[in-house]
Amino acid sequence: MFSDLFMNFDMVSTIILRGAAVGALFAIIAMSFNIVHNATGILNFAQGAIFLLGAFGAYVFANRVGFGIWIPVLILVSIGIGILTAAQGWLTLKPLRSSVEQNSWIISTVSVSVIIASLLTLNFGVFGNMVRGPVPRVEIFGVRTPGAFLLAIASMFLWYFALRWFLRRTFYGLAISALSQDFEAARAAGLDVRKLQLLAFGISGVIVGSVGFMVAPMISVSPDAGLRYVLNGFVAAVVGGIGNNTGTLIGGPLVGIVAAMTAFYIGGAYQDLASLLVLVAILMFLPQGLFGRAAARKV
Repeated sequence: MFSDLFMNFDMVSTIILRGAAVGALFAIIAMSFNIVHNATGILNFAQGAIFLLGAFGAYVFANRVGFGIWIPVLILVSIGIGILTAAQGWLTLKPLRSSVEQNSWIISTVSVSVIIASLLTLNFGVFGNMVRGPVPRVEIFGVRTPGAFLLAIASMFLWYFALRWFLRRTFYGLAISALSQDFEAARAAGLDVRKLQLLAFGISGVIVGSVGFMVAPMISVSPDAGLRYVLNGFVAAVVGGIGNNTGTLIGGPLVGIVAAMTAFYIGGAYQDLASLLVLVAILMFLPQGLFGRAAARKV
């Protein structure tokens, strides 16, 4: 009896750990949603595809290599994806001028996601690809676990504290925070709003691109996988409260663990349904999310 109890404990602990690791990826995508939303008022639904660009970067340039090559390539791929994301931001924001009342950004960001997925399919096919990184496996609760799972959780906290420092301690970070309060006031104060918005897009690209690169060994690197990550990242952002990075630390792992437990006890086909049920439950009782602030709507 006790042996079964301990076996179940090990099994459940492993599921929770892996769910938290996948949830950390959702949290990171939610953070990238937040920094763009705070600077522009829009959501970049191409984040899932951009995340996969990082993973494909690892597959093409750093598969089965050591840290000596892996780290420089990680930096170069992250910077390259950041520049591409800033360019995507320019294309997305150009029709909007100074207003976000139009909804063209929804079409623009979804279209970019579809284009990226299509280009990846043309070049790499529809099947998933495996990547082997330099981070070794570690034994947790008696189960050998890929080091990328721990790397995902570490990346979540690393980017959270890095963004926290950037937004509170640097001129550009404070300026982006000012945009989240009032665009017009920030413009009247002499801030270059469009430049700061493109910077926010670029930073979001660096974040998801770098993490996609690092965790490629723990995910299926396939062109159509971006939809799952952007969907669950959006759910994590809403659960935590749109615009609140602290909320993503709760929302992301919560969604990941619920999805992992659902996959184990019910079936993998119901993971996304479970995530959406979490979203519905939160919106019913806390429409602004766990850490979001209620805002008045202009009519």
